[in-house]
Amino acid sequence: MWQLSPAVGISLQMLGLAFVLSVAIGAEREYRHKDAGVRTHLLVGLGAALFTVVSAYGFSELTGDRPSDPGRIAAQVVTGIGFLGAGVIFTRSTVVHGLTTAATIWLVAAVGMACGAQLPIVAIAVTAAYLVFVPVLGILTRRLALAGGPRVLRLSYRDGQGVLRRVLATATDMGFQTAVLSSDRSEGLVHVQARFSGKPRGQDLVAALSEIDGVQRVTPEDG
Repeated sequence: MWQLSPAVGISLQMLGLAFVLSVAIGAEREYRHKDAGVRTHLLVGLGAALFTVVSAYGFSELTGDRPSDPGRIAAQVVTGIGFLGAGVIFTRSTVVHGLTTAATIWLVAAVGMACGAQLPIVAIAVTAAYLVFVPVLGILTRRLALAGGPRVLRLSYRDGQGVLRRVLATATDMGFQTAVLSSDRSEGLVHVQARFSGKPRGQDLVAALSEIDGVQRVTPEDG
């Protein structure tokens, strides 16, 4: 029969904590309908914790000697997460998507490593700070954007596909009132300058309009 050493017992507890904290962060992203949800964050957080535990105790359990550098494997997690985060970032027109998701994946890996390094208070504190302050910062960011006055955007889209109608409907659903200031056509595209004012709700207006089928470019202008 296998006998659990104290180190193994503590490691299992830390892996359990990493599981819970990763699920909490992933659930918040899932609630906001982001591409990376509970499963992705759970796998990243738990994997980072396991790599850290193996780096610290795995080889000492095999050889009977404590490794001189217990962080040699865990350090590679940082590099690996960098590649994983880059995979969720993409651009459309002039808008970059996925930066917050990539940063959250980076964060959950750090939380998992903190658990694996037996720093439960640090891991719990960081997770709590994320769950409390990130939504608050999102609200403040939207209010700051509103305080700056109406936004003037220049949109380029394909003609004859009902794109403008979808743009106006999307802006209305987000709480904006839209006024078209000018319109012209060139190279098969319609270029519209519009002013958006009101109380925004949900995601960033530029990102939301850029995701509409047929929209080629959304460029902020001085209003």
